[in-house]
Amino acid sequence: MMASLVARAINFFVYLVTGVRARWLGCGPAATQRVYFANHASHGDFVLVWSVLPAILRLRTRPVAGADYWNRSALRRFIGAQVFHAVLIDRDPQSRTADPVAMMEAALAGGDSLIIFPEGTRNTGDAPLLPLKSGLFHLASRRPDVEYVPVWIENIGRVLPKGMLLPVPLLCSVSFGTPITLAAGETRDQFLTRARTAMLSMRPHSASEATPT
Repeated sequence: MMASLVARAINFFVYLVTGVRARWLGCGPAATQRVYFANHASHGDFVLVWSVLPAILRLRTRPVAGADYWNRSALRRFIGAQVFHAVLIDRDPQSRTADPVAMMEAALAGGDSLIIFPEGTRNTGDAPLLPLKSGLFHLASRRPDVEYVPVWIENIGRVLPKGMLLPVPLLCSVSFGTPITLAAGETRDQFLTRARTAMLSMRPHSASEATPT
């Protein structure tokens, strides 16, 4: 009950601060098992993607997030585990004992969808998108039956910039593109290039495009 109330409160707060709207450009919201892969500019990214999904889809869509951040306090642990049901990954290759791709594959095997950030870290520079890590390719290789949906989050980096404790009210959008799957014989570099291109193709190029409809 408490987790449900907190989830509703977070959802309301996100809409209040960002006015976020979903732009379903290449697909619609559906109960199909999916991996939503998005650009990464702030700790609020997955909350934005999660919030714009219909309530019934949010129940079975789990963000993949850094364990170091979400295990930092009792409140974060509660929200990460009980509200978002996050798949928490140890981002330090030297200390982790579980394979991140295997953890994501296990979540998919349980019937859940995922929200992931294939850049691997927050992009705080001028480039619109960092090179994608190979985990997306390996996951697509192991689970080719799942739809991989490119997602572009607009403006969240300015709503919650690095080092800021409180968000700045600003309209945001989350754009969902056409699902892709790994093609037969497609190499890692070919797939990641195609995935990156699909993400960048949804970037708004003007103020009018940045306003969700």
